[in-house]
Amino acid sequence: MKKHILLAASTLAFSSLVAADSSSLKDEVTNAANKLGSQQNYTWRTTYVVPEDAPWKPGPVDGKVEKEGFTWFSLALFYNSMEAVAKGKQGAVKLQDGWKSLEEIDKEEGFARFPAMIVRNLRVPAREAAELAGFAKELKKEGEVICGELTEQGAKTMQTFRVSEGEGPTVSDAKGSVKFWVKDGALTKYEFKLKGNISFNGNDMPNDRTTTVEIRDVGKTKIEVPEAARKKISG
Repeated sequence: MKKHILLAASTLAFSSLVAADSSSLKDEVTNAANKLGSQQNYTWRTTYVVPEDAPWKPGPVDGKVEKEGFTWFSLALFYNSMEAVAKGKQGAVKLQDGWKSLEEIDKEEGFARFPAMIVRNLRVPAREAAELAGFAKELKKEGEVICGELTEQGAKTMQTFRVSEGEGPTVSDAKGSVKFWVKDGALTKYEFKLKGNISFNGNDMPNDRTTTVEIRDVGKTKIEVPEAARKKISG
């Protein structure tokens, strides 16, 4: 009987220790993400890995963000490049015929409205990393990496996106995992893997991608916003 009691007590103590360690790691990542968000500016680069047979292979995203200021980013959109600037809920995108505001793009038809949706769904790294930490079931440390699995709801949330009109997508069979690199309290990199089936506008699309975000030039980043873009955002 005593052996059973000791075993149960040891198991409970170990479980509590693991939970406490996971909680402290989650706090470490959250604090690092919040610290990044409190910086005056920083630069990031996002890269994606998808299966060879994926119908769409997104190119890298290069971005810059200012605290309470502008966010600038560029990305490869199919066979074209796209440049965008956002501030608060306003934004502008550089298209073949020049800069257009999000409101102007919303008036377009079909796929021409897609760039506005991309801008509205952009998650800057400080916010995204904090969300991922909150979605983690438990976090553990493997060498210099803090990692863990995402909850099903968290994996669903990371695979959904906002649309200007109508219903957004639904996600089933959602799974995910995340890794963080934190050095001296600063978030330098994170990576997350997502899988699921996305249903949108009557189309079903399997999703399987790995997203890696690297952060640099904290406090040293400058954003030069073209005057044409500023006019579209300021109205």
